[in-house]
Amino acid sequence: MSEITTATRPPEPDFSVITTEELLAYRDAENRFRASSAMRAITGEPDPGAAIDWQQIALPGRDLPVRVYRPALSGDGEAAARTDLPLVVHVHGGSFVGTAVQCDWTNSHLAARLPALVVSVEHRLLAPDSPLANAADDGWDVLDHVVRHAVQWGVDPARTAVVGESCGALISALTAIRAREAGLELKAQVLVNPAVDVTETMFDYPSMVEYAYSPTRALPQLRLFQRLAVPPGTDTRAFSPLYADNLSGLAPALVVVPTQDAVADHGRRYAERLHAAGTSVRHSEYPGARHAFLAMPGVEPQAEAAQAEILAFLRTALAR
Repeated sequence: MSEITTATRPPEPDFSVITTEELLAYRDAENRFRASSAMRAITGEPDPGAAIDWQQIALPGRDLPVRVYRPALSGDGEAAARTDLPLVVHVHGGSFVGTAVQCDWTNSHLAARLPALVVSVEHRLLAPDSPLANAADDGWDVLDHVVRHAVQWGVDPARTAVVGESCGALISALTAIRAREAGLELKAQVLVNPAVDVTETMFDYPSMVEYAYSPTRALPQLRLFQRLAVPPGTDTRAFSPLYADNLSGLAPALVVVPTQDAVADHGRRYAERLHAAGTSVRHSEYPGARHAFLAMPGVEPQAEAAQAEILAFLRTALAR
């Protein structure tokens, strides 16, 4: 997959009445913009200490792109010899739109400064023919594949973490639960502005009311997200970590909550449930920050502080 040098951002559609054709057209145009050099003023420049490329992973029934971030080669070729890097599997936000490229700033910094191998999942986006189950499988299958092929990827499978933002945090939380069930011990999970409830109670939180239409028009997007994520007949609780029967024995969690966010209370309640279940959790709030703030360091002043906190948390969790 190649980078795009120029693109024009499409106008935001009316998500309450958008057709499938309009959704796909909007997704294509918006993702072209997010992957363009023009977007760097918002999403930030990658860390020059990381090398970035696209790879394809052969998974059951499909090939899936992943964006891979490695510590850049040193002058003496030391980085080329590393076969024991910690592994961070990352999932971008956006749900029905989004690309790993929008998180280059975050992931390149993690790769260069932990240092670590960061694999960002270009999961199947939500659509009328692609529910959340597909994206959740992509997150888990990439983690499972890289861990099982750790030697080829040059990673230490005993030092593995998952990181996600928004819908990506939902996928990462589901992945952490599946890892526990599969007997795979993760060292950490980082959930940034997570949306962790897709049941009928998803909108029954004070933060949903307060930030439904300000600072962004979040509610129409979230209603579309829910309709696409869990079509009629879906067991919504199975895709809502907030309602998981057992949250004990999971990887230690850092839950990052921007306060001016419709799903802020999702993160708060999930941190409470993890704590009640005996899972180690740090709940960190960023007053005045908006949803997706970590991916917008060019316009969100608190992105750098959150990035530093995430880096320190992972450095401790992934230490030998």
